[in-house]
Amino acid sequence: MPSPSSRPPASLARSTLIQMGVRIGILIALTTLVSYVHMFRTLRAEALQQLQRHVAERSQREQAIFTLAQDNHAVMRKALEERIRAWRQQDPNPRFDSLFTQLPDGTVRSRTEGFDGTRMVGVFVPPGVKLDTDVRRRILAVHDVVAQYGPAFAVRFTDTYFTLAEGPCITFWPTRPDWAAALPTDDPTLEYEYFTITTPEKNPERRTAWTGSYLYSPTQSWLVTANTPLDMDGRHVGSFSHDISLDELMTRSINDHLPGAYNLLVRDDGQLIAHPSLDMQGANMGYDILGAAPPPGSIPPRLASEEEQAHLRRLFEKVKNRPPGEDLLELPEDGEYVAVSRLKGPEWNFVTVLPKSVVTASAIRSARYVLLFGLVSLLLELVIMYWVLRKQVAQPLLALTQATHRVASGDFQVELNTSREDELGTLASAFRAMADKVQQREEQLRQANEGLEQRVEERTRELKTVHGQLIQTARQAGMAEIATNVLHNVGNVLNSVYTSSQLARDRVSELKVEHVSKVATLLEEHQADLTTFVTQDARGRNAMPFLNKLGQNLVKEREEILTLLTDVGRYTEHIGDIVKVQQNHARTPRMNEPVHLSALVDDAMRINAAALTRHQVKEVRQLRFLPPTLTDKHKVLMILVNLISNAKYAMDDTPEGQRILTVKLDVPVPDRVRIEVQDNGVGIAQEMATRIFQYGFTTRKDGHGFGLHSSAVAAQELGGSLTLHSDGPGRGATFTLELPYQPIQTA
Repeated sequence: MPSPSSRPPASLARSTLIQMGVRIGILIALTTLVSYVHMFRTLRAEALQQLQRHVAERSQREQAIFTLAQDNHAVMRKALEERIRAWRQQDPNPRFDSLFTQLPDGTVRSRTEGFDGTRMVGVFVPPGVKLDTDVRRRILAVHDVVAQYGPAFAVRFTDTYFTLAEGPCITFWPTRPDWAAALPTDDPTLEYEYFTITTPEKNPERRTAWTGSYLYSPTQSWLVTANTPLDMDGRHVGSFSHDISLDELMTRSINDHLPGAYNLLVRDDGQLIAHPSLDMQGANMGYDILGAAPPPGSIPPRLASEEEQAHLRRLFEKVKNRPPGEDLLELPEDGEYVAVSRLKGPEWNFVTVLPKSVVTASAIRSARYVLLFGLVSLLLELVIMYWVLRKQVAQPLLALTQATHRVASGDFQVELNTSREDELGTLASAFRAMADKVQQREEQLRQANEGLEQRVEERTRELKTVHGQLIQTARQAGMAEIATNVLHNVGNVLNSVYTSSQLARDRVSELKVEHVSKVATLLEEHQADLTTFVTQDARGRNAMPFLNKLGQNLVKEREEILTLLTDVGRYTEHIGDIVKVQQNHARTPRMNEPVHLSALVDDAMRINAAALTRHQVKEVRQLRFLPPTLTDKHKVLMILVNLISNAKYAMDDTPEGQRILTVKLDVPVPDRVRIEVQDNGVGIAQEMATRIFQYGFTTRKDGHGFGLHSSAVAAQELGGSLTLHSDGPGRGATFTLELPYQPIQTA
C-alpha cells in the first residue's frame, strides 16, 4: 500500500474534498436541526411573553372606563349622603313644586316650562308613590347631586341616573333630553336588572354590581350598566347607575389583536361579550357559552358551527377552572396558548388565543432559510476548495514534504519556490531560513530569559506597592463605614438611655427624704419621754405609721429607680455590643448564642418605648412563642431597633390617635423565621423602594441613610434578608426580616 506522502496531489485533493464535504454536510444538517429547536423555543418564549404583556396592557387600558364608573359612584355617594342630611333641616315643598308637577296619569315629572334635557336633570315618579316630606327631600337631594356631576360625567358615559327604592328615577341623559316626558306611565322601574341586582337580598356585600351586556334598541348600541347601592341609617335608599357603551370595546377586542391571534371577552357566568366569529346581526343579548335558554323575546348572537361552539366551551372551562394567579394556559387538544386577564369592575375575562401553528410556522420558515443557505454555501465551498487544493495547495505541499525529509536527515540546504506571494511562499522562505534561525533564536532566547527575570522582579515590586496602597485605601473606606454604622446605631440607643436616665433623675428628685429628718428631729426632742410621746401625744402616735408608709414609699421608689438604672445598664451594654459588632466585623466573626426572639422583640420595643409613647404610637404585638434559636443577638436587636425607630418617624404625618405600629413574629417555613414591622405612615413610592437600602439614601429631611443600609448588610451577614413592601404613598410600609431558624430543643 502506498504511503500518504506518495499519493498523487489530485488524489489527495479529491480525498480531502470528499471528507470535508461530508463533515460540512453533517454539520449543516445538525446546525439546521439545532437552529430549528432553538428558534422554536426562542420564538415560543418570546411569543408567550408578548402574549402575556399584550393581555396585561390591554386589560389595563380597557378597564379604565369601568374603574372610572366606580370612582364616580363613590364621589356621588359621599356627596348625596351629605346632601340628604342637609335637606333634613329644610322644607322641600316650595322647590319641589317649582321643579316638578303631577300629571293626570298619576306620574310626577319635570315641568316642561324652561326644561332643557341636554343641560338639566329629568325626574320620573311612577304612579302610586307616596310623596311624603322625606321622599321629596331625597328626590331633591339626588336632583342636586346628579345636576352637579352629571354634565361632567357625560363626556365618558352615556348617562348618569339614580333610582330611589320607592321607584322615582332621576336622570341626566343629554342624548335623550325628552326621556322624562316620554317614559311610559307603567314603566317597571324597580323590575329592571340594573336595580334588582343592587337590593340587599341580591347584593349583601353592597358593592358595585354590573348587568349583562344588552342592545339598546333606540341607538342600536351595546351597553352595560354599572350600579352602586346607597344605604343610610340601615336601609336601602337607592342606587347610582352609569350606562356604558361597549361598541368601541367590542370593536377593539375583535380588530386590535396580535398577528395570528384573536381576542374575546367573557363573563364568569359564560356570557360571551365579544368574539370574532360571533354574528351579532339581529341579536339583542349576549351569547351564552353554556347554552342556557334565552328569556322570552331575547335573541342571542350566533356562532358559525357546532365545532366552534364546542371549542368555545372547552376554552371557557379552561379559563374558568384555572388556578388562582395563573394567567397563561395551554390547550393541547386544540393546539393553542391562552392568556387571561381580569378587567377590574365587571370582573370580565379578557382572553387572547394564540395558535401554536403561528409559532411553529415562524420556526420552520427560519430553519428552511438556514438549510437553503447552508446547502448553497456547501456547494460553493466545495468547488472553491477543489480548485485551491488542486492548483494551489497539493503541489506546493508535496515539495514542502520532500524538503522536510531532507532537513530531518541533516541537510539544511533546501531549494523551495519562494517567489509565490502567498502563505505557501512565505512558508517556503521561512523553512529555508529555519536552520540558520535556530541557533540565532536560541541565543536570543537566552538573553530574553535574563531580561525577563529582571522585568518580572521589577513588576513584582511595583505590584506589591500598588497592592499596599489598595489595602490602605480599602481599610480607610471600611473604617469610615464602620464609624457611620456605629454612630447611627448608638444614636438610636442613646435616645432610650437619655429617657431612662431622665426618668430616674425625676424619681430621685421626688423622694420625700426631708420628712425623715423632720421625724428624727421630733423624736430627738422627746427622747427623754419617748414612750409617753409615742403613746399619748397625737403627733407621736402618728409618727410610727408615718415612718412605716414612708419606708414603703421609699422601697417602691427605689425599685422603680433600680428598674430604670437596669434599663440604662442594658442599653449601655447594647451600645458596647454595637461597637464590638463593628470591631469584630474587622476581625473574626461573632459567635452565635441561644436567643428567645420574642424577648428580643420586646427589648427592641422597650428601647423605643419612650419615643413611641411621646409620639402617641399604639403598639400591636403578634408574637408567636418559639424555642430559642442560635443567632447573633445584638445584630438582630440592632436591626429591630432601627426598623421600629424608622416606623415611628414614618407616622409623624399620621393623625394622633391613629398611629399604629404592628410587630409580628412567625415561622412561615420550618427553617426560616420572619419578623415583620408594619406601620400606617407615609408609605414609600415604588420608584424609591428599589433604592431604600442603598448607602446614604434617605426619605427623611434630617436622615442620613445609614440605618436601613447597615440593617440590610447585617441581615445578609446573619444568612437572612431584609425586604420592604408598600402599596404606595400614604398606604404605610412593612419591613420583613427573615433569618435562618435553628431551634434549640431544651430538656
